[in-house]
Amino acid sequence: MPSIQEEIERWGPDRIIQYSPTLAESQKYTEQLARSHYENFPVVTWRLPAELKQPFYDIYAFCRWADDLADELDSQEQSLEMLHWWREELLNCYAGQASHPVYVALRKTISRFVIPAEPFHHLIDAFERDQKQTRYETIDDLLDYCSCSANPVGRILLHLFETTDAESLRLSDSLCTGLQLVNFWQDVARDWDIGRLYLPQESMRQFDVTEQVLHTKQSTPGFIRMLQHEVERAEQLLKAGFELGSRVPARVQFDVRLFALGGLCLCEKIRKINYRVLEQRPRLKKTDLPRLFWQAWRGRKP
Repeated sequence: MPSIQEEIERWGPDRIIQYSPTLAESQKYTEQLARSHYENFPVVTWRLPAELKQPFYDIYAFCRWADDLADELDSQEQSLEMLHWWREELLNCYAGQASHPVYVALRKTISRFVIPAEPFHHLIDAFERDQKQTRYETIDDLLDYCSCSANPVGRILLHLFETTDAESLRLSDSLCTGLQLVNFWQDVARDWDIGRLYLPQESMRQFDVTEQVLHTKQSTPGFIRMLQHEVERAEQLLKAGFELGSRVPARVQFDVRLFALGGLCLCEKIRKINYRVLEQRPRLKKTDLPRLFWQAWRGRKP
């Protein structure tokens, strides 16, 4: 796929192509984007009902563009400027004036499933926050960030599943926050390299971990104990949210369980390298998928 800079040249605010793509062209665009950018597990599995595949692509494409605008541009100023533009495009989408291919496709999904604008705005809020805040004092501060950066995705998907009761929303928030946290602990070194630190400052003080440890990329005993503590927190949230896979309609239970199991598998991979994520980055591999698929199919609570 082209870089985000190339995509901006084609589809950004000063785009060369001055026409609105058709719905078919836009849906093809979001599908290609989703199929080319997954790492830990596929955006869509063969078990997902056919009528939900395109909505999944559309939602993923929205998130992918926002994420790249936040992380892949040359400066924080440019990122903030482009995220502001991305929000304006979202407003246009809800006003029925979509012109960007992601929003042309997303508009149909939003209308079909009556998805409110709030969770999309919260996601943009989180990406903007990344440009302004690089440290989190307490775990509560970090969880507040997750309430915008992760939980809205689950809430959007629950609209697709037509399961938006209070308990399902609570379970979804637990699952999404757990996934976000374990992704942070997977990427401690990568985030440090781009100037971000999601490890709570209170945890670093508690385990006597300084930023110099992160700079040297050498896991100290204190760092290992700290990350063990944080991984266990993420694991508890994932297990607490696993019940969501039994509350959604049967046709999507497999996919919900798969996301939860993927996060738990990543926790285990971090544990197997003794929490030394500064030296190596654990990740799920395609060879892990058959086991995860089998576990998701069986549906047993971990």
